Amino acid sequence: MNVDAYDFHLPEELIAQTPLSDRSSSRLLLVNKEDGELAHRHFTDIINYFRPGDTLV
Repeated sequence: MNVDAYDFHLPEELIAQTPLSDRSSSRLLLVNKEDGELAHRHFTDIINYFRPGDTLV
């Protein structure tokens, strides 16, 4: 694995310091492994992307 792919600039003001008061508003970024397409969703949608046998840690 090339760990250099994880080295990028992230402005400090964009890093969450505390959880949202309304947790259902949390965002989810999806990456399609086949074509790299990005999709913005809400974290509550995550259940739609699990398949039998998947594990969330």
